[in-house]
Amino acid sequence: MTLVKICGLKEPARIVQACEAGADFVGFVFFPPSRRNVMPHEAGELARHVTGQTRTVGLFVNPDDHLLETVLMSVALDVIQLHGEEKPERVAEIGLRFGVETLKALPVAVAEDLAVLPAYRDAADMLLFDAKPLPGAAQPGGNGLAFDWRLLQGLDVRKPWLLAGGLSPDNVEAALAMTGAPGVDVSSGVEISPGVKDPARLADFIAKAKGFGRNDR
Repeated sequence: MTLVKICGLKEPARIVQACEAGADFVGFVFFPPSRRNVMPHEAGELARHVTGQTRTVGLFVNPDDHLLETVLMSVALDVIQLHGEEKPERVAEIGLRFGVETLKALPVAVAEDLAVLPAYRDAADMLLFDAKPLPGAAQPGGNGLAFDWRLLQGLDVRKPWLLAGGLSPDNVEAALAMTGAPGVDVSSGVEISPGVKDPARLADFIAKAKGFGRNDR
């Protein structure tokens, strides 16, 4: 069944909803320029609402060890998502140092952007393919942009991976059909405003992604 990650959560009610609807991951953003940013103590409180088999993910952009240590003291993350320009060596180092699974985001715009896949495949536990941000963008993800999903067709990833970038309840089934992605990640596509999830769109997204997985068996 399709893995589903809901990122940029800031509201307890939406965390509860996501968990009850079957989301596999809920994500907290630790990147001050983002309007979805949460402080470590806020994430600790939010994580109290995570239930069932849902796992917690912390999104970081080029974090140093001090930031990671500070966050992990407040919230026991299951996965560290690295969404910056971290080199493969740094990704591997973080996984070893903190004993937490790593999810590395790879920005994609053209086929050549996938040349880094082998190096990051060896360094990270999971991968995420996201749309490359426009020049001058304030944040590396959560911009509501999509890329040409055909670039992922037939890609030999060899690791668990998620598709992100411009996904919404309106196109998630088409994205899954085109890419064969084992998982999807959404943030802005189910929002009323940054960090404020729309209950109806959130429910619809999870239902369609999970329903596609069942129907595709």
